[in-house]
Amino acid sequence: MPQSSESDEMRDNTPVPNEKGITNAAFLHDLDTRELSSGDKSTTPNALERKPAPSPDGSPSEESKQKKKKKKEKEIDDSNSSVVELKKELGLANGVGIIVGIMIGSGIFVSPGNVVRYTGSVGMSLMVWVASGLMTMFGALCYSEMGTMIPRSGGSYTYILEAFGPVPAFLTLWINLVIQSPGSRAIGMITFANYLLQPLFPNCSAVPYLAVRFVALSMLGLATYVNCAGVRFGTRLQDSLTITKTLALILVIVVGIHHLARGHVENYVDAMAGTIYNPASIATAFYSSGFAYGGWNALNSVLEELKDPYKNLPRAIAISIASVTLIYTLTNVAYFAVLTPSEVLSSNAVAVTFGNRTLGILAWVISIFVACSTYGNLNGGLMTQSRVVYAGAREGHLPRFLTLIHVHNKTPVVSLVCIVILPAIMLFVPDVGSILAYTSFTGSVVSIMSVSSLLWLRYKEPDRHRPIKVWLGFPIIYLIMCVFVAVFPIIRRPVEIGVGAFAFAVGLLVYYVALHLKIKPIGDAMEKVMYVCQLLFLCVEEEKAQ
Repeated sequence: MPQSSESDEMRDNTPVPNEKGITNAAFLHDLDTRELSSGDKSTTPNALERKPAPSPDGSPSEESKQKKKKKKEKEIDDSNSSVVELKKELGLANGVGIIVGIMIGSGIFVSPGNVVRYTGSVGMSLMVWVASGLMTMFGALCYSEMGTMIPRSGGSYTYILEAFGPVPAFLTLWINLVIQSPGSRAIGMITFANYLLQPLFPNCSAVPYLAVRFVALSMLGLATYVNCAGVRFGTRLQDSLTITKTLALILVIVVGIHHLARGHVENYVDAMAGTIYNPASIATAFYSSGFAYGGWNALNSVLEELKDPYKNLPRAIAISIASVTLIYTLTNVAYFAVLTPSEVLSSNAVAVTFGNRTLGILAWVISIFVACSTYGNLNGGLMTQSRVVYAGAREGHLPRFLTLIHVHNKTPVVSLVCIVILPAIMLFVPDVGSILAYTSFTGSVVSIMSVSSLLWLRYKEPDRHRPIKVWLGFPIIYLIMCVFVAVFPIIRRPVEIGVGAFAFAVGLLVYYVALHLKIKPIGDAMEKVMYVCQLLFLCVEEEKAQ
């Protein structure tokens, strides 16, 4: 039957099969076009809108209320649209929740001991925590410029791809997939399980190995399901966990300040006693504090799902990092108000030791709060990393099946399932703590490449539109600090640094074999995997509404 002229101007929804005969139509609902062909002139863009007359008492009229109701219903309909694409569902509060929720993870509860080990004193330890916060703020300001200039998901990967091309971008993606994110997830899961189970085994020197692994795997599976179920569900849980973990640290701060107010200042009498001034040792201390501050650039990875990114991205970054820096510094002040440096150094769970000393029978509350904190870190990390993987697959640097989106939930479910495999394997590494050194070194290298991309684009494209343009000194200072943190620890941690360098070399080999040679049997196998994933996960490739 012939269609109306209005329908002809709409997007053609006829499914077009690809070279393998796979179409999206098998998984999508038919679009309801009755309103488009009904000829209702009130829906045409040229129809005049009559302003509703206000009621005599000045309150909104009934017609105005109806318009607002219809607008709200339209927003809901847009979020439930059959067009398969990532939706802009994140507001400013969600953005702050994601950044703070990922930053405040296991690091603030397990890193203070390592910072003290390599600084030697209370005073220098606190200086490292503050300096790390300032360093993070400088980097975040740089990412604000990059994110508003290149408003695409993917974070560092996208910016390096834009500035330096596919090979450095692929190496960034490779390191993120094989070391950074899996290592952070594994450490977080084990920390979560240890803190959650510790109140159940009060008389044991260590929680049983198998119990820790079982709980950690269960947590990983639950976090994956939550993120697959939808962005709204995941962000609401993330916001709740962010509030919970922030309240936990505020509790620690209040108790510590109360302890100081009662005159217990002995650990601050000679705060610089025993300080280690070796640059290599101080740089290594930045490794641990940097791990605690990790995740500050998380919102850049989901930028395509953020409402009004030009305003909300810089605001969310500024609010989050300023808040976390203040909370981290005061938390360490509270730790040292109650515990001596040697006690902090010898404790595997500083927060629990602090709770046992100050809260008595309520010390178990700290364990539960820490568990919630690490779970929030995992939940937000899976959300952002899956978008990085999605962005890499969309650019052709990863298999196409990683671009598939669930037709109902509008989430990259295949990417989410794939990125939890390696962390699950790392759970059974004998010394999971050693992964921390690998993640810190490779993270510093990626940060160097990311900030260098900002400087390069400033030189290469000086007239490019930049909604936010930071002072040039910020990226330069941040670059110098990243080089300091990456280079000096080589003297003290050559094995871990060597493993990180080896991972980059393997990434180059993988790029050459998988992407440069383009071996046909591998491509055919990936197409078959894509077909299976479409059937198994009810997913299709992204469809942009026109």
